[in-house]
Amino acid sequence: MKDYSVFDVVGPNMIGPSSSHTAGAAKLGSMARKMAGGNVKKVKFLLHGSFAQTYKGHGTDKALVGGILGFSPDDDRIKTSFDIAKERGVEFEMIPTDLGDDKHPNTVKFIIETEDNRKVEVMGASIGGGNIKITELNGLAIQFTGAYPTLVVKQWDLPGAAAHITNCVAKNNINIAFMSIYREEKGNEAFTIIEADDIINSNVIIDIKSNNKLIQDAIIIEGM
Repeated sequence: MKDYSVFDVVGPNMIGPSSSHTAGAAKLGSMARKMAGGNVKKVKFLLHGSFAQTYKGHGTDKALVGGILGFSPDDDRIKTSFDIAKERGVEFEMIPTDLGDDKHPNTVKFIIETEDNRKVEVMGASIGGGNIKITELNGLAIQFTGAYPTLVVKQWDLPGAAAHITNCVAKNNINIAFMSIYREEKGNEAFTIIEADDIINSNVIIDIKSNNKLIQDAIIIEGM
């Protein structure tokens, strides 16, 4: 039997009629924003399944834009997120599409262009009760929920990279709850995802990025 938390029974505080289509969508947008570095200039939302069919009626579109702007699911500004995005010069486009039969019906792919002209692609799904999971980053299949403080490290797939990262985490007295390493092919780019029991302070980023022969970039995503 599944153990249900109070969150599962009561549901999240949110703007809109559906935890999956509004609260989850806002969280997905916020997560994509953080993974892009927060300086979003333009974004395309590729909407799959149920998201593609009902995004206007359920307010999913406004919630996604609100998340990209950094609003929490209970932020009243979600109702006017389109206008606020226009005021801030953030361009966006909703594109109903088919991302594949293996995708959750509440899936969205974000194609983001940042102010410093980087392109970041993030895919994730709203899995119910306002909960989410991230399933893809820049075309590479990954998985984490954002429920924990999370460290995302972009590295070269070389000997010593994982040891360097975990040593830096231990040095900063951070306890690892979950850790996964993802790569497309040996010796190429890879990502380490660490979900922690503790708040991740910025010192760990400085320590990790000190080895630029192994590490390309690292970001902290606060638990949602």
